[in-house]
Amino acid sequence: MPKRNSSPEKIIMVGPCRVSIFRNICLKDGKEIEIPKVVLEVRYKDKHGRWKGTHSISIREIPKAILALEKAFDYLTGHSGE
Repeated sequence: MPKRNSSPEKIIMVGPCRVSIFRNICLKDGKEIEIPKVVLEVRYKDKHGRWKGTHSISIREIPKAILALEKAFDYLTGHSGE
């Protein structure tokens, strides 16, 4: 079973879209390997002014989500995008 890091290694924001990058550790053939994971969330304020998050994306947020995921991919693969 993978060990989960409770706090993200990096957070990428594009408008309301937030990608959190984690690195989980897992055993494979007796060796620990890192498995990068990303969480995509759209942040918004509720009617009381508190920040909330959802995984539901509106049509106008799709390009921002794509850009945030591209930046996360560049970060994880070592491409110069950041």
